[in-house]
Amino acid sequence: MPKPKNTFSSWRRRAAQRMVHAAWAWAQRAGSVTADRPGRLNFGSIGEATQLAFPLGTVFGEPWIHLGSYCIIAEQVTLTAGLMPDLDLGPDPILRIGDGVVLGRGSHVIADTTVTIGSDCYFGPYVYVTSTNHSYDDPHQPIGRQWPRMEPVEIGPGCWIGTGAVILPGARIGRNVVVAAGAVVRGTVPDHAVVAGAPARVVRRWTPEQGWQPPLRTPAPVPIPDGMTPEQLRALAELDEDGVARLAELETEG
Repeated sequence: MPKPKNTFSSWRRRAAQRMVHAAWAWAQRAGSVTADRPGRLNFGSIGEATQLAFPLGTVFGEPWIHLGSYCIIAEQVTLTAGLMPDLDLGPDPILRIGDGVVLGRGSHVIADTTVTIGSDCYFGPYVYVTSTNHSYDDPHQPIGRQWPRMEPVEIGPGCWIGTGAVILPGARIGRNVVVAAGAVVRGTVPDHAVVAGAPARVVRRWTPEQGWQPPLRTPAPVPIPDGMTPEQLRALAELDEDGVARLAELETEG
């Protein structure tokens, strides 16, 4: 025999679920950090329209962290300056993040010494950037007890860092570089390059003389024309193949 449904109980569960979701949405809005609403955090600087989403990841050493304007720091992103909280790191910033930077959910930026991220860099989720690595010089001591190695990290402007990439101490990444998902980067990467693998190596590069080598296999995306309205974009998205063909004919005739 099927059990009779308890309509009242189901209604209460749905109502409770809606309340939980509404409360969480409120907490996300109220808990986000901006220049106007820094909460407990005392960043060295935080630019206009920059926002750190709630819930935050681990954040400490914030007086030595300088964030540019129009940055988006997603949920659970760790930003740290120094080996541990409550250290005096001197007069200069340790972690510098430029304008318009996006750090994907769950990413970590660990700046025990200087880390610089240029403007307009986009990070996918779970990227790991660190200026510190374990040393294993002494074969008789546990690795975790040996003093770590520290080297500055610099990521140039306009880079795309793919999901799960790891940027190791001493990395110098040029401008407009693509780091493939899961790549492990060390050393110097030239401007306008694509790197992939562990350890990462250059798999494609652009130069003024030769363009992209190896050549790109797909045409460049066509940008949205200036003046295109959201309504027009929605109408285009709903076109079938025949509609697209008719538009192409009209464009040719024009």
